[in-house]
Amino acid sequence: MFKYFLTAISFLVLITSCRVSNHPKSHPYVYIQSDAREAKKWKLVWEDQFNETSIDTTKWTRISAGSADWNRHMSTDDACFAMEDGKLILKGINNTDLTKDPRPFLTGGIWSKGKFAFQYGRVEIRAKLGSAQGAWPAMWMLAELDKYGKYPKNGEIDIMEHLNSDSIIYQTTHSYYTLDLGQKTNPQHGGTAKVNAGEYNVYGISWYPDRIVFQLNGKDTFTYPRIEGVDKSQWPYDQPFFLLIDQQLGGSWVGKVDQKQLPVEMIIDWVKVYQ
Repeated sequence: MFKYFLTAISFLVLITSCRVSNHPKSHPYVYIQSDAREAKKWKLVWEDQFNETSIDTTKWTRISAGSADWNRHMSTDDACFAMEDGKLILKGINNTDLTKDPRPFLTGGIWSKGKFAFQYGRVEIRAKLGSAQGAWPAMWMLAELDKYGKYPKNGEIDIMEHLNSDSIIYQTTHSYYTLDLGQKTNPQHGGTAKVNAGEYNVYGISWYPDRIVFQLNGKDTFTYPRIEGVDKSQWPYDQPFFLLIDQQLGGSWVGKVDQKQLPVEMIIDWVKVYQ
């Protein structure tokens, strides 16, 4: 009997050591990386290859309009989305029916809020970006469970933002620490990387309990570390985050939109998350 007991214990230890993610009972779609996984080989835990004829609604929701610069022109209209040749196309278009919607242009975006979120791991997104005056495609992350209160207390992770026809991308963290307390250099909260946006590139991060490593085509570009001796709001990145991918237009940062240059598109080949 004792031998069987030891065998059972050994089996449980083996299973536990191989487990990639834990899932809270209250939020089973949340993937919390098991302890010490960051020292082991990445395993694929979630992906979308966009091989269907429509967006997989078990994974994504179309983003509705809001009042911020980034979502002011978001629309769930089919005209802002397409699925072609195993790829998702998010569009920024001129609005052809101002009687139905008075906004001059519309944009498409998706998020995994309420359907998939993860804490620690690696995300990679293969995509090709369109360029136009006022175009602002972005891939980013926000907190799923709002552990610390309202934005920006839970932080924001910008995997990639591209402006107009730039030859660089921005990779940034935002939080109460960087925005409200103005601590943008202790540590440096963002960086840039050169890119040919009109070609397919893989944009990503590797996220650990003590740092976020930004990447482009598998190469490290910038690291945001957790540091000691500063306000605790410096590191709100100890909770699950969900994904957002959107073709934004206009705003105070990117500038005015040249509607003659529309439509503009961001083409997403695939999204993969590892832990």
